[in-house]
Amino acid sequence: MNKKNFLIGFLFICAVQVQGQNVFAIEEIIARAKEQSIFSKQAETQRETSYWQYRSFRTNYNPQLRLNGSVPTYTNFVTPVIQPDGSKLYLPVNQINPNINVGLQQPIAATGGIISANTGYNFFNDINTKINQWSGTVLNVRLSQPVFAYNPWKWDKRIKPIVFEESKRIYAERLEEISSTAVSFFFDVLLQQVNGQIATFNLANNDTINKIEQGRYNIGTTSKDKLLQVELQLLRSRQEVSQAKLDLETARLQLRSYIGLKDGDSFDLVLPDQIPYFEVTVEDALTYARLNRADYIAFDRRRLEAESEVAQAKGQRYQTTINASYGLNNVGSYVSDLYTNPSKQQIADISFNVPIVDWGRRKAMMQTAIANKKFRDYEIEQSKIIFEQEIITKVRQFEMMRLQIEITKKSDEVAQERYNVTQNRYLIGKIDITNLNIALREKDDAKRSYLQALKSFWTAYYDLRRLTLYDFANGKLLYVPED
Repeated sequence: MNKKNFLIGFLFICAVQVQGQNVFAIEEIIARAKEQSIFSKQAETQRETSYWQYRSFRTNYNPQLRLNGSVPTYTNFVTPVIQPDGSKLYLPVNQINPNINVGLQQPIAATGGIISANTGYNFFNDINTKINQWSGTVLNVRLSQPVFAYNPWKWDKRIKPIVFEESKRIYAERLEEISSTAVSFFFDVLLQQVNGQIATFNLANNDTINKIEQGRYNIGTTSKDKLLQVELQLLRSRQEVSQAKLDLETARLQLRSYIGLKDGDSFDLVLPDQIPYFEVTVEDALTYARLNRADYIAFDRRRLEAESEVAQAKGQRYQTTINASYGLNNVGSYVSDLYTNPSKQQIADISFNVPIVDWGRRKAMMQTAIANKKFRDYEIEQSKIIFEQEIITKVRQFEMMRLQIEITKKSDEVAQERYNVTQNRYLIGKIDITNLNIALREKDDAKRSYLQALKSFWTAYYDLRRLTLYDFANGKLLYVPED
């Protein structure tokens, strides 16, 4: 690093570093934000929620073993019993009637039906008459099959895996978004550090100039208005020092809060003196974005959801279900009697619900779903255009930012050198205080512009990583789909 660059770097990073104070580079701030910030924990929690939602969805296609019943069921009351002649005879009822049922249920994802195997037992005990009796279904197999109906299992099997894949990619994008925000806070603190250094330097400089002008005024080589101008500039410098301290503490507090740093931990930041150099083309950025981004696979998911809504509207037009059941049941005084020559239990029916006159209601629902799908298709195509345009714009901006850093860095060097020359000329009386103040302001603005250019570059760098989920500097994917 040459002498001139060293001076610039020194002015940027030489904030007071107390012994024992933490000094962080930009990579460390980003790492802390990803690991400790509340936003990273929220992103992790959302990813975990998506994982368990997906696990719950997968269980819908597995057999479900269910147990239900009531043990015991006890009744004791007086009830009217209608006699053959139509009169009522009030008799006491004192019974125990527990029951239990076990069923194994399996959805048929391909057809939308449900098949199940069930067994159940009921016990009847009349305490008054001492009658005990068992009844139950030894085995019962049931099939319920909708015909021409909407099949939620079929559509969920196509949509839910995409939703889960989206959630994993969204998590990777959230981490890059956290990085970009951390970079922004990082440079906000650095900018306030530099503002503080500038204000302190200007205060000392204006104090010296004030003494010089006071001496010149005493010997009559300067006017009263110039002396007052210098005194006013000195007062402003003192105010700027106080404001810079307040702004620095505010920026530190925002960064500390974002990265999860404890209030008692003091820290200082190191300006990144080098920026990563790499080539990025629009074609490469678009390729990686289509390969990795959650938004891109979301286009397929949104299209499938629209098709699912149309299928659901079609399935609601005519509701027909085939139900069939075959089993064995029996009754006896003991449980073992249920398995002795059980009787057949057979049920079959076809239920239907066909509208005769609905004044076009179902047709309207159908056409609404079709119109919504068309709208969704147009919306997806527009989203694709915006998706690609955002990446193209970011790549083009990124190409300009590297040039912007070079220009502002050179401007900073020139402005610093010009100020030094102007200051020397002022000290020997060749120029007045107005020209010196102009040179001072240009020097300060150039330094801030350089730092702002660095902030824009690093923020854009992590935005580009978020938009493509690809690290162009190191040549690696930021998200790798699991097998």
